[in-house]
Amino acid sequence: MSVLLVIPARYASSRYPGKPLVPLKGATGVEQSLIERSWRAAMEVSGIDRVVVATDDDRIKVASEAFGAEVVMTSELCGNGTERCAEAHAALGGGFNIVVNLQGDAPLTPAWFIEGLVEGLRAAPEAEIATPVLRCDGATLNGFLEDRKAGRVGGTTAVFGAQNQGLYFSKEVIPYTNKTYADEADTPVFHHVGVYAYRPGALAAYPGWPVGPLEQLEGLEQLRFLENGRQVLCVEVEARGRQFWELNNPADVPRIEAMMAQMGLE
Repeated sequence: MSVLLVIPARYASSRYPGKPLVPLKGATGVEQSLIERSWRAAMEVSGIDRVVVATDDDRIKVASEAFGAEVVMTSELCGNGTERCAEAHAALGGGFNIVVNLQGDAPLTPAWFIEGLVEGLRAAPEAEIATPVLRCDGATLNGFLEDRKAGRVGGTTAVFGAQNQGLYFSKEVIPYTNKTYADEADTPVFHHVGVYAYRPGALAAYPGWPVGPLEQLEGLEQLRFLENGRQVLCVEVEARGRQFWELNNPADVPRIEAMMAQMGLE
């Protein structure tokens, strides 16, 4: 079963223009751009047949090819990473059994998150898309709550049913809890990891579906699947002591650099 991994990246981010080219310092002080670190994370994943960067910007194309990535140019009209993945898969001639979307703002994504995701989708033939979820510890949950109080969007949270079918995803912290948790305690809140694995039929259909009110309000592309009655499989993954964070805002740069330093990631 062949697997394509696409890293969608656009320069004109509304929240953080030029984000893919932002430099990040590792534990040794070496700087690499966000897109390069995301590509290097992708190259560590086993069971992937091909990795490409999908962009509509020549600056990202030039930078990506300079560090050895294969680049697929896509339209400026792509509304989100899923649409860009659909266009990239089509541009490559299709033919892959699973397409993985590793968004270009998640350089700390461990390889086992993606490997578990692909395995989960293979084992659930009824699901058309799968995405990882990670149980929050108290420190992560507190960080989410602090971000919201400060008016920032931090991580996305997910709620799912008994068969791990996604019920909802939100930039708010859900489900509601008024309990205080110690930093290392397990909480009832799950962090949605912004990675997706699609079956090609659902991926190809996605750009033709209308943008629903929930997707529009939350700005979360996976809600289009739920709003069109498609099953989203939530695959629980384990941190194994690894810290995880996505780069959503300029304030996330020092946070991610501190995590890389603490984990010894070059």
